[in-house]
Amino acid sequence: MALPVDDRRTGGRFNEIIALLGPSPGRREFATRQALICALTTLVVQIYQTPDAALTVYLVFFLNRADRATSLIMNMIMLLVMTTVITLVIVITMFVIDQPVWRVASIAILSFVLLFLTSASKLRPLGATIALIAGYALDLLGANHSGEVATRALLYAWLFVAIPAGVSIAVNLLIAPAPRRLAERALGERLELCAAMLRSPDAATRAAFSANLLEGPAEVPAWLKLAAAEKTSRPSDIAALRQAMDSTTAILLLVDLVTQGSEALLPLNLRYRIAHLLDEMASILRLGGYPEEIVFDATEDEEKLPAVAAALLADLRDALTRFAEPSPSIPSENPAAKPDGGFFLGDAFSNPEHVQYALKTTAAAMFCYGLYLMLDWPGIHTSFLTCYIVALPTTAETVEKLTLRILGCVLGAAIGIAAIVFVIASLTSIGSLMALVFFGAFGAAWVAGGSPRISYAGFQIAFAFFLCVIQGPAPAFDMQTARDRVIGILIGNIVISLVFIHVWPVSVARRIDPAIGALLRRLSTLAQTASLSGRRAVASGSLTAYGAVERDLGLLAFEPGSIRPSPDWLEKRSRALRETASLIGPLLLAADRSPDGSAAFARRLDRLADGLAPDGSVPNSGGSQAAPDHDLMPVGNSRGLWGLVNEPLTTLERTIMQPIAREGRLDHAQA
Repeated sequence: MALPVDDRRTGGRFNEIIALLGPSPGRREFATRQALICALTTLVVQIYQTPDAALTVYLVFFLNRADRATSLIMNMIMLLVMTTVITLVIVITMFVIDQPVWRVASIAILSFVLLFLTSASKLRPLGATIALIAGYALDLLGANHSGEVATRALLYAWLFVAIPAGVSIAVNLLIAPAPRRLAERALGERLELCAAMLRSPDAATRAAFSANLLEGPAEVPAWLKLAAAEKTSRPSDIAALRQAMDSTTAILLLVDLVTQGSEALLPLNLRYRIAHLLDEMASILRLGGYPEEIVFDATEDEEKLPAVAAALLADLRDALTRFAEPSPSIPSENPAAKPDGGFFLGDAFSNPEHVQYALKTTAAAMFCYGLYLMLDWPGIHTSFLTCYIVALPTTAETVEKLTLRILGCVLGAAIGIAAIVFVIASLTSIGSLMALVFFGAFGAAWVAGGSPRISYAGFQIAFAFFLCVIQGPAPAFDMQTARDRVIGILIGNIVISLVFIHVWPVSVARRIDPAIGALLRRLSTLAQTASLSGRRAVASGSLTAYGAVERDLGLLAFEPGSIRPSPDWLEKRSRALRETASLIGPLLLAADRSPDGSAAFARRLDRLADGLAPDGSVPNSGGSQAAPDHDLMPVGNSRGLWGLVNEPLTTLERTIMQPIAREGRLDHAQA
């Protein structure tokens, strides 16, 4: 398998950042839509002069995604949940409005409950945002002891969500792309990359191909599921696109096999024929359809191909000619692995980390709340809000988000202050302010719509920028307000980082070995799956699982030395993960060629997976080899199909069976 993009990097950190900020399919469209919604929300809050206009506009970034369906669902769910929460807050207000101690206690209790639900239930995408708004709504009571004024304040808190949600729903219904459209574009992009790889790829093409290969189907399955739920496409079309998704994954893996190494497995003229066909298929997908009745005739040259190349070409021809032809049935790759249904996660009430997460975040938020009350410095109330925005379940994720948010805060504040000094003074109408908000939001949304490695910075750029330029119901020039709000953001970031590093720190490392073991079991299933369509479905899931583990390994760099594993531990896991991923393509090609050989490979993979379980051990394999299929043994200088699998699997066994120092309970095998 092609190496991850990070391993191929040669241009340094600056080129990496430039690549992450570069254009990608749908990014400009998403940023433009986000900016338009922010500008229209600014118009509404300026007309009705609702308080905390900046926070209202900022919520747009939490309510919208790349596709229409997800955006509409999130907006409607947020409206429904916030209506329930504000109703609850109104009830609480009746008892605590004149009692400061109980008001503070109610903020802490409500924060804990909502954050627990954020960690332990399906409320996770919105829970922290809801906790932020509910806590801030109760905070407003501190300055309003009149029942009527307090009720009005709570209704304004509801408008924090209702205004951006209403604008978002209207805009998304009009111009947001359908999920099916995004799925078709993503598949078309992957086919174009495959075509470019089969020709003469440059470094940028190789990097993009590697990123798409290791990403697997990414969001395409979710988009197709949403497209089916929308009922805007025929079931037969959705089934065809699901088949196209699995076929595309197979094509990516097979093209990777064709192009890796110094000698290509297929001759140049044949690669060009396949590349031309892939380009034609991609153009159909980009126009909103899917290719059918694809013809890829055999030639006399193909009869001279070695056995490995002939087998690879046969699988590639099948993936092309039956690109969007659904199979009668595709067996589930692992029915037992499907997550349990219901609102709560399976370990919601047994895993103490859910409670610890809620306690840590609430403690940090309440510290910031008490700090600005004791200092009588309401301008830094953004420290309280920042705690909810930054906190994530693990220390590494929190520190990564913290780093990105500090950088985003500094950049957003710099842009916002520059706008105050050079732009706002010349604004003469609400339209001018909307234009300023549009351009600032576009830049922030461009960053937020990119890779998860930088997207959080985009959120913080927007937060700091809006806090500077949207200070009230009219253009304002108060530098002190901008300064205080930025200081509050930095205080919140520092407090949450100290809490998550020193109080019940949760390392990402503990997820690595079980995740690699689960990936090995997927490959064992792949080796024994009889149907070609079933193998492609398992391969897609394997690539997705690989990408998740790779991201976790990358997060370890953000952990403090007190909980981060040793460099040797990290290097061996990274090597084992790459070697595991290198098996996906060969297994897809070689599986089911010989039942005995496939079963032997599956047993070896299962043994490795057993050893990666907690307290597991990997017995010496004794050099066991899969039974070869003599019809597919090496011919000339080429490798046999079993060699394609056996060589990387043997290397993986050596890597895992080495004495590997683990951290804590992750002590590993003794060879």
